[in-house]
Amino acid sequence: MPDLLLEFFSEEIPARMQARAAEDLRKAVTDKLVAAGLHYEGAKAFATPRRLALTVQGVPVRQPDIKEERKGPKVGAPEQAIAGFLRAAGLTSIDQAKVQADKKGDFYVAVTEKAGRPAIEVIAEIVPEVAKAFPWPKSMRWGAASSTPGALNWVRPLHSIVATFGPETEEPDVVPFKLDGVAVGDVTCGHRFMAPAEIKVRHFDDYVAKLDAAKVVLDPARRAEMIRTDAKNLAFAQGYELVEDEGLLAEVSGLVEWPVLLMGSFDEAFLKIPAEVIRATIRNNQKCFVLRDPQTAKLANKFVMVANIEASDGGKAIVAGCERVIRARLSDAKFFYETDLKTRLEDRLPKFEHIVFHEKLGTQAERIARITALAGHLAPIVGADIAKAERAARLAKADLLTEVVGEFPELQGLMGKYYAEAQDEDEAVAHACEDHYRPKGPDDLVPADPVSVAVALADKIDTLVGFWLIDEKPTGSKDPFALRRAALGVIRLVLENRIPISMRSVVEWHSDKAFGQEYLNVAGAIDNLMAFFEDRLTVQLRDQKARHDLVEAVLSNGSLVEGTLLTLIVRRVEALGKFLDTDDGKNLLAGAKRAANILRIEEKKDNKSYTGAPDAKLLTQAEEKELARAIGVAKAEASAAVAKEDFAAAMTAMAKLRPHVDAFFDKVTVNADDKAIRENRLKLLSEIREATRAVADFSKIEG
Repeated sequence: MPDLLLEFFSEEIPARMQARAAEDLRKAVTDKLVAAGLHYEGAKAFATPRRLALTVQGVPVRQPDIKEERKGPKVGAPEQAIAGFLRAAGLTSIDQAKVQADKKGDFYVAVTEKAGRPAIEVIAEIVPEVAKAFPWPKSMRWGAASSTPGALNWVRPLHSIVATFGPETEEPDVVPFKLDGVAVGDVTCGHRFMAPAEIKVRHFDDYVAKLDAAKVVLDPARRAEMIRTDAKNLAFAQGYELVEDEGLLAEVSGLVEWPVLLMGSFDEAFLKIPAEVIRATIRNNQKCFVLRDPQTAKLANKFVMVANIEASDGGKAIVAGCERVIRARLSDAKFFYETDLKTRLEDRLPKFEHIVFHEKLGTQAERIARITALAGHLAPIVGADIAKAERAARLAKADLLTEVVGEFPELQGLMGKYYAEAQDEDEAVAHACEDHYRPKGPDDLVPADPVSVAVALADKIDTLVGFWLIDEKPTGSKDPFALRRAALGVIRLVLENRIPISMRSVVEWHSDKAFGQEYLNVAGAIDNLMAFFEDRLTVQLRDQKARHDLVEAVLSNGSLVEGTLLTLIVRRVEALGKFLDTDDGKNLLAGAKRAANILRIEEKKDNKSYTGAPDAKLLTQAEEKELARAIGVAKAEASAAVAKEDFAAAMTAMAKLRPHVDAFFDKVTVNADDKAIRENRLKLLSEIREATRAVADFSKIEG
């Protein structure tokens, strides 16, 4: 079957837009093909700085024929109804309709057959539609047509379009369409400087091969791998090691069509600046990779740059130009760093009194005061020194007012650590200045030092409590204040450090001490925040492969809203999961569910609840007597184990019920003729339900 090749050739497309644009092109074209009845075998899109390309394989030669039936009025209906039917169906006479019978009588039916169109004609309509509606984040108009209503918008001036369609074994046809004067055909261009001549292309394989020959690597993944490999080899050849940077790699692979790796250097004196500042300077300003000495793991005064041309002088002029820019930028960075060192962190704090954190939550100074107080409150709970925790919390945000962080915001926290060390702060205080932002995401490390943990928790809890009290919660996909990330950070800090903390009590304390009663419905806001924590906990546990129904079963038996400790909830989920993997667990679950189902049916039928202890005098069969005894023992043992936070022992106690539950259902008729005995046995079933609730709500468990 034929293949479609598309290429939009333009001026440089910003690197940050390329991957999304390639995917948008693939989806837009293939969605319209499918909607037109042209189902294909495969599609893949590509991007370089100057082109978006798409190949769609296995497109049918033409659309399938369509047969449609339109039901009309009854035979004998008024002429007005028949006339309307004929107009709607495109018929000139009722004789052109057929009569079809159903249970309500005979009806007129119009049958129309629409022949499928050649695929190339459909594609000729699709491509201009896609181009004119293309969702660039930013676009422009150009040339004489720029003032025409409905004119084409593109991210940069569009020079030409390749659009070919046909079988791989034959010369393809050019898709016939026009688009605001842009040339459409089978001709593209190679590299802007090394192979600018026009190239006639046929199918996708031919297109890729000819672009390669013309110094253009079409596939961005291949360009990225070339850059990675060549950079490592170049560094290794000079005795260095590449500091890998996936974000930078993705960006520079979108800046070049033919990557050429070159090495440059800078003055060793700049190595006195923190390595992260050097890296940020070189990365942000010149998109270059830095190198390190593999023996010491320290930064070297070398960098690797990615050029887009094989220069006749071997790249000497390119490297020299890049070195000049880097020298100037590093001089600025050195000046910023040395200037910052002249002012102590605490001396910067008064400026926060004039910086608003949020119009409803006060200034940054007020927020720092809240975090400091909360860090002091949390310190004994997490095993931190109170004075150190309060000192770290007070200084943690100070680096936001430094020159280096103003230039490189991504270094906030890290620079706070460097400046704290430079002014001889305690090591735990200095590290907390950096670590209090962590974890920044699901893959980030969690601080373990108690002082860092106290400040990190205080920072995130203050954010969450504040925004909940002013009713600025995440909605749908919108989370402008990163509150979901903050909640997940709190959960990970607590769980990975095994902190026995009641989130509710901490939130209530902070709400009362830091915010008072000036906010409406404080209790409701706290309940809502606890429910949000539960939702985030469920997500976190699900990511760790915990079953959602087990989480729900445990939370139903003791939630964060009720003040249950996070660590206890997770340990219960783990113990319950292990228990249900055993035969005893599976069978007890089946028995508990059977008891719950019988109770639900009978309670609904009788319009009453069968709660309370059964009457021992009415237990007539040995099996029900043994079950009643076993329930009493299991409840006592399980409750004692739960009180000791030994959830494995609680599950073992529950397992002892299994044979007695099995025997009861095997030998005892619950719905006995004697009403008193029936009620007593239903109460016994209720006792099974209550016994299992010592560890979880078994009714929430699937299976």
